[in-house]
Amino acid sequence: MNGRDRDGTGRARSARPRDGLGRPLPYGASGVERQAEGVVRSPRETLREAQRLLDAGMPFHAHEVFEDAWKSGPEEAAPLWRGLAQLAVGLTHAARGNAVGGARLLRRGAAGVEDVAGGAYGVDVPGLVRWARELAGRVEAGGPAVDAAREAPKLELEA
Repeated sequence: MNGRDRDGTGRARSARPRDGLGRPLPYGASGVERQAEGVVRSPRETLREAQRLLDAGMPFHAHEVFEDAWKSGPEEAAPLWRGLAQLAVGLTHAARGNAVGGARLLRRGAAGVEDVAGGAYGVDVPGLVRWARELAGRVEAGGPAVDAAREAPKLELEA
């Protein structure tokens, strides 16, 4: 045994607590509760939970919600969920100060959702694409530090 943390199935999985941006904290520190993996949610529940996490400044955790939808949902919806996960990770990296990775993932996520037909599930695809490209440009230009909660996008079209 190599002493690595393992989950109930024996897969390597760090048991270290994490902060709101998903950074590992020392063992014993208070962290943010991690998202359970493999949760199957309706598209509406996915968007609601991800928006709650984004608004709380926890885009890393929102990305895990999108990843669950991507892996458990219908294949035709995968591009939307994958793109949204990439946008959340891009915001995570930007908020951590990783301008190159943040901008790259924001642009990749924008390209991934851009072709999603008609704002599937009420997602504001054009608004998200504009938000991601604008934030990527600011991050690359060395703009002010990114506050994940303040920069959180609105996922759905206004009713």
